[in-house]
Amino acid sequence: MELPRGMKDFEGAENANIEHVRYHFKQLSNLYGFSFMDPSPIELLSTLETKSGPGIRDEIYYFKDKGDREVALRFDFTMGLTRYAASQKSMKLPAKLSSFGGVFRYDEPQKGRYRYFHQWDIEIYGKPSIESEAEIIELTSRLFDSLLLREITIDINHRNLVESYINKIFNSNDPELVADILRAVDKIAKKSKDEILKEFQAKGYQTEKIEKILEFSQIKGTISEVEKIFDTTQLGSWNELKQLFDSLENRGVSNVRINFGIVRGLDYYSGTVFEVFDKNSTLGALAGGGRYDTLTKAFGRDDIGATGVAGGVERIILTMQEQKIIPKILQKRVAVLYINEEMQKVAYSIASLLRLNNIPTDIDLAGRNLKKQMDIASNAQLSIIVGPDELEEGNVVLKDMVNGTEGTISLEKLTEDPKSILNLEKP
Repeated sequence: MELPRGMKDFEGAENANIEHVRYHFKQLSNLYGFSFMDPSPIELLSTLETKSGPGIRDEIYYFKDKGDREVALRFDFTMGLTRYAASQKSMKLPAKLSSFGGVFRYDEPQKGRYRYFHQWDIEIYGKPSIESEAEIIELTSRLFDSLLLREITIDINHRNLVESYINKIFNSNDPELVADILRAVDKIAKKSKDEILKEFQAKGYQTEKIEKILEFSQIKGTISEVEKIFDTTQLGSWNELKQLFDSLENRGVSNVRINFGIVRGLDYYSGTVFEVFDKNSTLGALAGGGRYDTLTKAFGRDDIGATGVAGGVERIILTMQEQKIIPKILQKRVAVLYINEEMQKVAYSIASLLRLNNIPTDIDLAGRNLKKQMDIASNAQLSIIVGPDELEEGNVVLKDMVNGTEGTISLEKLTEDPKSILNLEKP
């Protein structure tokens, strides 16, 4: 009776944390005008191979269905949303789409991510523009603000900028060489410098050139800080990055910096790329995104570009736990208890009445004694105790489960206006 490797059950408290992130994400995505949708959890395998090629099979769940079609479980939302957007010939542009839900990846389980995990995602489709990038990054920053996370940094780069530097150092425009060196840059966060140098020496690359690339990838800072230590005039798309930072400053987004080591997935991205980190955590990126116009082209739409971001929900929750800001459930619960079997019928009637008034209510269903019923009251802020002496006078006992105070209240008044009597007018 074991689960497959990399799978897990999401219990009450963990599910509540996921719903907490979902609530903040949906509130913000609506605030910024994104249309929420849930793309199909199953895609044709050929769709998922559109950009990544057959190699993606090693990283995903795929199988043949009963119609002998090769299908796969979604590994992110970007592919499904882009397939959808590309198919909507009459869709008004720019189109802003958002999603939240579970995705599947057949990779090595790690802290903060199993083979089934949750993501939030926003995408903008339409004519490429700096303001689309700025909007995506602004919403990302605001989401982490709304979750009360501290010390969050958004590291931004441009793929064309890195590629132009690689072309200069190697005096080559060979796409395969560029892709290979980008892999070296991508490895710097996971491997030591010596390991990378040895690996690329074995491939025939000159050590001093790889060293220059790795030194370049370590450059971080504000626009002015980077310009003081590096001749940015030799870099492609530097002015585009400056425009993006101007737009973000105008929007009041200040937790951003340049990081020449950010290149992200080699198969998707074609322009601006960025990743979100907690400065004090070793968990890795909490979210990442950028421009990926090549994917819309691969789906047959040369007329639209795309930019977006996705974040790992479980990893964000782990960061919230590290920062000790996991919220307590704010919902006020009421437990209805009964002294004996004769009081049970009245107690059930009260519980049903409270639920009809949208008050979360618990009541014992097993006819247990009062002491054992108190177990269900442990998660409640208030408990209503139905006893024969109080009921004879038309009252019930109301107990505050937080501070232990109690008193009697009129059953008639309780049934007339339970929210007011229980002081539950405000959530």
